[in-house]
Amino acid sequence: MLKRRGVVLAGAGLLTAPAVLGQGTYPNRPIRMIVPYTPGAATDAMARLAAQKLSESLGVPVVVDNRAGANGAIGSQAVLAAPADGYTILGSASIHVMARHVMRAAPYDPVEDFAPVARTARGPLVLVMDPRRHEASIPAVVEAAKQDGRRWSFATSSLGSAGHLGTIEFNRVTGANIEIVGYRGSAPALTDVAAGNAQLMFDPALATLPMIRGGQVRGLGIASPGRSPLAPELPTMSEAGLPGFEFYSWYGVWASRHMPPEIVARLNAAIVAGMREPATIERLTNLGFEPVAETPAEFAAFIREDVIRNAELLRIANYQPD
Repeated sequence: MLKRRGVVLAGAGLLTAPAVLGQGTYPNRPIRMIVPYTPGAATDAMARLAAQKLSESLGVPVVVDNRAGANGAIGSQAVLAAPADGYTILGSASIHVMARHVMRAAPYDPVEDFAPVARTARGPLVLVMDPRRHEASIPAVVEAAKQDGRRWSFATSSLGSAGHLGTIEFNRVTGANIEIVGYRGSAPALTDVAAGNAQLMFDPALATLPMIRGGQVRGLGIASPGRSPLAPELPTMSEAGLPGFEFYSWYGVWASRHMPPEIVARLNAAIVAGMREPATIERLTNLGFEPVAETPAEFAAFIREDVIRNAELLRIANYQPD
């Protein structure tokens, strides 16, 4: 159970990086962190936290630039098109590394064309439901969906996201085969669940717990091994009838693979130091996340394992890229 090609312009970074490095100590001007999704959701929040920690450590502004569209491809391509000089980086989530598996013609290889800089945090998914539905448990939802599947649909923030993969696994292990509808971000997807236009959704605690507390959606379970102290009344997915069902969304920072290793190491050290700060740990914990502190090599190894596991899940589900 899961817990959670090259773009031609990218080559320009090989020519520009040495020249830029020779102009002074890095960094000597603002850094741009491109987030390939809309503001307000977990990916954006985690990227902004990483940007804040980088700015505090490096002493220059780190400006977040949201460039949503094409399932993350627009923002990701913008990073590859920029000079690989350390002044344009990517703040994204687990969905980034699955691009070639969920898009019919991904314009880049998310593993080969990007250098992993640092993984920052991870958080368990929460299953929420339209509060107007009378079903009070996951077994009741599965039974109702099997009886009349036309009355049920799963919203997902984007193809390849942790929520999307968790939904595929939910359908597989329960046999519910509920329709999955893709959205352009968590906010519109959760809004549709709250409005009754979709009935179910997996998304991180950052977005779901406030809506559960406000009564906009109903919580059915959390995909972690133990209950969350932020919502102790919410059962684990195992307690709710799906033994061993654990899914996490994770977040990180990437750069073009042509970026000089010494800059990657500098960025990694700054982010790791920030993630280890007691105030940061407390802040993340209060949002339902766990901080992560890894070297670039450890992050790269984690990505390889994650892609293998999730690709196998998609294969078992006979998922066909859009």
